[in-house]
Amino acid sequence: MRTRFVLDRLGAAALVPVIVLVLAFLVAPFVMTAVLSFDSRTFLAPLPPPDLSLQWYERFLSDAYLLAGLKTSLTVAVIVTAISTAVGIATAIMFQRSRFGGKEGVLSFLLSPLIVPPVVLGFGLLLLLSMLDVGSGLVRLVCGHLIITVPYAIRASILSVGSVKAVYEEAALSLGATPAEAFRTVTLPLARSGIIVGAIFSFVVSMDDVAVAMFLSTPDTFTLPVALMSSMRANFDLSIAAASTLFTVIVLAGVLVLERTLGLSTLFGNPHGRA
Repeated sequence: MRTRFVLDRLGAAALVPVIVLVLAFLVAPFVMTAVLSFDSRTFLAPLPPPDLSLQWYERFLSDAYLLAGLKTSLTVAVIVTAISTAVGIATAIMFQRSRFGGKEGVLSFLLSPLIVPPVVLGFGLLLLLSMLDVGSGLVRLVCGHLIITVPYAIRASILSVGSVKAVYEEAALSLGATPAEAFRTVTLPLARSGIIVGAIFSFVVSMDDVAVAMFLSTPDTFTLPVALMSSMRANFDLSIAAASTLFTVIVLAGVLVLERTLGLSTLFGNPHGRA
């Protein structure tokens, strides 16, 4: 027993440097990008920079091309998040309250975009929307991003709504509430954590997408990732590092807000949220 205990302790101690190396490998790209975004030099050069400057942030915030992509990305992400969340909730209600054969097959079909390569989805949507004569770049991007974000909202909503016991709604119905009121005042608050997680994933996936957006963008309507890719090919500079750092900070700020308001343990742990 003592030998086994010692071996277990040695194994646990050996895992510590491995975990540290993995974390360092994951964090290193962001640290390097953040440092480069403050580089005072006007060209990409070895680290560390001799001096710090905000010139790349100023260039990013004054670049009309990149700001146009940012505006489009935010517009599309907000629209897509709202629609995906609504579709996810409606689908969860249908799966919870309906009894029909082939339910698992329907669910697999709805989640299938998760396993289809984004390039294939983008090219297929380009052909379909061209055949339908959909010329609006915004409509194209919304349609494309819905395909890749709806599965996240559906999965999260089904897990959260399905975890709410039917007895809660039945108690509300017995007290005189209508089915709609029972869902709005009982089920929806209890399932809010999973719904919020689905909405967050939808927003992040939409903002981060490149493969689908490259096929569906137009000369006048394009997302920020597409604009950054074009800038990298045409005239590479460190304003891309500034944009990447800025968005990472925004995401971290959003995580902190969620932790302060709902609690990450609530969002990703207890499916019923705070009592």
